[in-house]
Amino acid sequence: MISAARATATATNSQPIPVEDRRLETVSRETVPLETMPRETMPRETMPSKPIRPRFIADEFFGHQPATSASLPDPLPLLDNLTRRVIEILAGARELEQIARWVTDDVYRHLLKRVVLSSRARQAKGVTPTRPAFTIGSTTVSEPRDGVVDAVVIVHGRARSRAVAFRLEGLDNRWRATAINVL
Repeated sequence: MISAARATATATNSQPIPVEDRRLETVSRETVPLETMPRETMPRETMPSKPIRPRFIADEFFGHQPATSASLPDPLPLLDNLTRRVIEILAGARELEQIARWVTDDVYRHLLKRVVLSSRARQAKGVTPTRPAFTIGSTTVSEPRDGVVDAVVIVHGRARSRAVAFRLEGLDNRWRATAINVL
């Protein structure tokens, strides 16, 4: 293979015309062939011509894709069901894994901490977990932007009333809870 510094071009009269490149002059004087040089030490002009593509970001293609409100179902049934499930989970009557597909990883971890704390409190008092008796009160829903719903659901129990605050986001054409707070 002919190095770039010694490359020649042919003119119309078939006379070789030397191509001079001052940047490659130091490389052409070396006794080491360019093919055996490490890629890091090769001059930029002698590197194989290969298109350089931007780095592939997997989350753009395989991560959660946002959805519009028009493509999502009504959030009210999900809010009622999630409210019931979260109250039952905190009371120890239901397993947390049952709502894992409707919540994000951060919400799952947050609820897991709350479950551990409430189970320790029950053990300290010597109370067995029972299904709580409550009714769902009013639900207030607002849409701060397309594909996002903020809601508060009031829960009435025997001893007290609670508020459960939600933030639902449309991800992968379904609602997922990105924040749940039981007040």
